[in-house]
Amino acid sequence: MKNKIVTFGEIMLRLATPDYLRFNQAMQFNASFGGGEANVAVSLANYGLETAFITRLPNNDIARACIMDLRKYNVGTECIVYGGERLGIYFLETGAVARASKVVYDRAHSAISEIKPGMINWEEALKDVKWFHWTGITPALSQGAADACLEAIKTANQLGVTVSCDLNFRKNLWKYGKKASEVMPALTEGCDIILGNEEDCEKVFGIKPEGFDVNATHGEVNAAEFESVCTQMQARFPRAKKVIITLRGAINANHNTWGGVLYADGKLYQSKRYDITHIVDRVGGGDSFMGGLIYGLNTYPDDDQKALEFATAASCLKHTVYGDYNQVTVEEVEKLMAGDASGRVSR
Repeated sequence: MKNKIVTFGEIMLRLATPDYLRFNQAMQFNASFGGGEANVAVSLANYGLETAFITRLPNNDIARACIMDLRKYNVGTECIVYGGERLGIYFLETGAVARASKVVYDRAHSAISEIKPGMINWEEALKDVKWFHWTGITPALSQGAADACLEAIKTANQLGVTVSCDLNFRKNLWKYGKKASEVMPALTEGCDIILGNEEDCEKVFGIKPEGFDVNATHGEVNAAEFESVCTQMQARFPRAKKVIITLRGAINANHNTWGGVLYADGKLYQSKRYDITHIVDRVGGGDSFMGGLIYGLNTYPDDDQKALEFATAASCLKHTVYGDYNQVTVEEVEKLMAGDASGRVSR
């Protein structure tokens, strides 16, 4: 029986300022690793699923440290290929209250940005695999990365592997002469599950809820407004069985509301809304939702509402965890799903 889940994308060295310091104040940085698709793989491995991450890394000590970090979380690395000169880096300044967080990328000419079709044997990598996940970050890196991603999706489609995508629009990454709207449709056409946030569908495909302004939410997002987004996305990409939108209401950098909607078979499911008042680290929040969603859809295949609730609760908990990875257990997520948000000491 096929149970393995494979994700594909870039993992980077994360250098974050400590204690809410600004970049110009920091005399040292906290080093860890992270990246959208790797974050999903770690979540799924923490939930006990067989998971592997595929990327291209340079053959050096920093990349080997990254491999060891993934293996620590029981993420398979056997299909990673080697080449290129460097691992990408991103610098993070964590915001507070009215001051937003900032990310500075140093990922030009990273090993995976120079990947080409044919470098990964996708038929071998996706053999006996149940699920393949990618995000819109990867095709934003370069034409070669976009082509390799499309190669993977087509192979997955041929092999009957479920394909999921997090649209993850990052305007600062699309620098190689192509727009997301030019590249993403061909990749998204091969997806069975599509996830986005309140801006992704608009920025990439021009699909948006009428009258919605993300800057005017004041922490309150009307989930029902997004049913039209879901129906438009399914009309545009008929292969997609489910379309999911995460709903973040930003009161300030430390206080967000969080929820989601899932549309399938003509029905809109709405999750519980969480009020996250003291955010520890919101980076990786969407990835933790995707990891929870993949787990939920595989564990509760006949209960879309429960799958959505698992994803939302898992991501709520991620906001309390420092670093890119969501290091929580199924038991912790289910406890929050059941309504226990007391935070009492577990003895």
